[in-house]
Amino acid sequence: MVRKDLCIWVKTDMKKDVLDIVCCPTCKGNLDLEIKKEEKDEIIEGSFTCKKCNCTYSIMDGIPNLLPK
Repeated sequence: MVRKDLCIWVKTDMKKDVLDIVCCPTCKGNLDLEIKKEEKDEIIEGSFTCKKCNCTYSIMDGIPNLLPK
């Protein structure tokens, strides 16, 4: 039996090449990446900004918050 109310998060490195596959969850526009803190190839802090609708999505502790606004 599979419990559908459980959610498992697996931490993966937030890399720059994620821009090739991620779009704005609000309007599906392209995102610009601003890096505030980086270690090796991992983005620790920063933000994505949509080129089309100007929504901003934060990256904290290597995890992007891409919830629609």
